[in-house]
Amino acid sequence: MESIAPLIAAAITSGTPLMLASLGLLVNEKSGVINLGSEGMMLMAAVIGFATALTAGSISLGFVAGALAGIVLAAFFAWLTVWLGANQVATGLALSLFGAGASAYIGIPYVGKTLNVPQFSIPLLEHIPFLGDALFKQHPVVYLSMLLCAGIAWFLYRTRPGLVLRSVGESPSSAHALGYNVRQIRLAALMFGGACCGLAGAFMSLVYTPMWVEDMVAGRGWIALALTTFATWRPARVLVGAYLFGGITILTYHMQARGVPIASQLLSMLPYLATILVLVLISRNAGWIRLNMPASLGKNFNPNA
Repeated sequence: MESIAPLIAAAITSGTPLMLASLGLLVNEKSGVINLGSEGMMLMAAVIGFATALTAGSISLGFVAGALAGIVLAAFFAWLTVWLGANQVATGLALSLFGAGASAYIGIPYVGKTLNVPQFSIPLLEHIPFLGDALFKQHPVVYLSMLLCAGIAWFLYRTRPGLVLRSVGESPSSAHALGYNVRQIRLAALMFGGACCGLAGAFMSLVYTPMWVEDMVAGRGWIALALTTFATWRPARVLVGAYLFGGITILTYHMQARGVPIASQLLSMLPYLATILVLVLISRNAGWIRLNMPASLGKNFNPNA
């Protein structure tokens, strides 16, 4: 049991950036907008958050800078797609490519530098046998992500603004006819999603691996997009899926440390293979996907048309 608790803790830490990014993308897609730029936004947030924390000497400021970087990129994406009517898929892919290139250039002075991240724990609870090591010695952002998951579920299904957001994703023309500003609602959803992706990217460079390495997000932005579909746009399922994928990632590292006679390259492929397998299994039931997917997902709306 003593050896399992650190693995659970590591799986939760590994799944946290996936959950943050997926929750942000879920809100985007509930409003009817699909943003494939999550990988680029996470990379930009990672390098900007790390540079800010290293310069200012504050991890908290690093998270704020990372979230702001995500918001700015998301607002730019919204301007192109929601206001100018650009294709959402093409614009999102361009945003990912831009983020990958720009982050690599910005991060050149910071390669090889590290941060000293203090250890966190919840007083009293940290001393509980097994549970203390597994659950109560996490970074505060880990607990924030859990609260965010519960808050989004409550917002979407228990509040009137959440109902309005979902109605925009289902039928923007009907929401517009009722007097709601579809563009502003989608902008707000995209900026929230950008902030979540920014926090996810900053978590990667400030907590998960407190250093900057080019392309350190390593496809997690794409996995977050897949996870949103895997969870059928339900926040609680996002939490389960994120920790599942995080657990698979940690398991591969554990197997390598144990000297399992499998090539390390094959072990590193496991989280991505699991993502593909889940998507294949889900896609076998196209009707189930259509039942849960927002009806206007990926479709631009022009209130003046």
